[in-house]
Amino acid sequence: MSELTLIIIRIGFLALLWLFIFIVLYSLRSDLFGPRLTPLQRVAVQSQRTREAASAGATAAPAADAPTTATPRAAPSAAPDAGAGRIVITSGPRSGLELDLPETGLSIGRSSGAGLQIKDDYTSSSHAKIVRWRDQWMVQDLGSTNGTYVDGKRITESTPVRVGSSVRIGTTTFELRR
Repeated sequence: MSELTLIIIRIGFLALLWLFIFIVLYSLRSDLFGPRLTPLQRVAVQSQRTREAASAGATAAPAADAPTTATPRAAPSAAPDAGAGRIVITSGPRSGLELDLPETGLSIGRSSGAGLQIKDDYTSSSHAKIVRWRDQWMVQDLGSTNGTYVDGKRITESTPVRVGSSVRIGTTTFELRR
């Protein structure tokens, strides 16, 4: 073997060894500190902690915020589903998770940029989105392979979602709640 071939093999072996070390370190970090949270997951964890703290011992600040969040949802002139402010996952890998529904809408998919990230083999990277149109929430399928289902029916266009209606994406089912 020529000297050049031996040098290339040594450099390749060294690069492979460093790659292995980085993989081991990344695995240890995720085992010790847990998975990284997306920005929306951080907000959901913070709002859950705030609700738990408010229910344990009501303080002046959460009590002052309570009427402002409840008043718009209970508006009598609004459409029946305009009061929806939360998404509750009823079945699937993230069952039991509750998220506040942002006024700007929510993107759903497998990618880390999605507002509601669903890690599922049957969910597309950018699967669907929930948007507010006039006084109601609409769900739109974004051309996913396996489809989006509202109350058991596959949707092909923007479909209104009422409070309590079930929406299924992959193996995850969720519903809008007040």
